[in-house]
Amino acid sequence: SWMVTGKTVGGTRLYPARNCLDRETALRMWTENVAWFANEEGKRGRIQPGQLADFIVPSKDYFRCSEDEISFLTSDLTVVGGRVVYGAGEFGPLDDNPLPPAMPDWSPTRLFGGYAAWGDPDGAGRNSLGYRNMAACACASNCGLHGHDHAKAWVSNAPSSDLQGFFGALGCSCWAV
Repeated sequence: SWMVTGKTVGGTRLYPARNCLDRETALRMWTENVAWFANEEGKRGRIQPGQLADFIVPSKDYFRCSEDEISFLTSDLTVVGGRVVYGAGEFGPLDDNPLPPAMPDWSPTRLFGGYAAWGDPDGAGRNSLGYRNMAACACASNCGLHGHDHAKAWVSNAPSSDLQGFFGALGCSCWAV
């Protein structure tokens, strides 16, 4: 998403559109070209004979969904080494390996149904803290990292006013509301 949109998790645009990649180039960067980092060029990164059979089937069509939806894509099917290791939706019957619960026990992932589920536009976040606090917040813009739970972010030790840091311009936009 970041390479295609030029936006941070919080929705702040860091790069102009002319510096962003088209979807195919970005996908190749994360598949074919990443094999170089693992010294496995020619062994992984493409779906072809002789290469590792690792791939996913995304929840929506990566090439047709809106740019803002890319960061919310999840895997409906994950295959590693030619073996199904995760299946959801229509691929659920192929998955005979239930996922272990998220760790540690207090993990928000365990409580709210998925990593970053509070921002899911399709409603997974409706049970999250950010969604419940939105009515109390009554602001016009939510933070891409904390949802509408700005008070929690403001009293944390996160340097949200530092425009050069992750919790400033590079991730959290609570400081901007």
